[in-house]
Amino acid sequence: MKKIEAIIRLTKYEEVRKALADQDITFFSYWDVRGVGTAVEGHLYRGNVYDTSIIERRLISIVVRDENVDKTVEAIIMAARTGEIGDGRIFIADVETTFRIRTGEAGPETLYIK
Repeated sequence: MKKIEAIIRLTKYEEVRKALADQDITFFSYWDVRGVGTAVEGHLYRGNVYDTSIIERRLISIVVRDENVDKTVEAIIMAARTGEIGDGRIFIADVETTFRIRTGEAGPETLYIK
């Protein structure tokens, strides 16, 4: 099993969510996050635009079976890409095991994607 974390633009979240749903990836967590990077975004305040290095993004966290990693990553990349600096990053890490709290089951069968 793998944990996939993707940091994407806020404006691309709905497209990514739909792309994941098209691949039957319908269960994941997300957070609004801020970070510092090379991209600079302009913020409008009282008619003035201010550049800032603080970048607002969305972090998506998904745990999938090994056979679903490629299609999950591809869906995120295709939906989140604009071709500009600041499109985000994807990180993949091994997951040793999972448990379903309700039933006590352990292992890949606890994940929703078969």
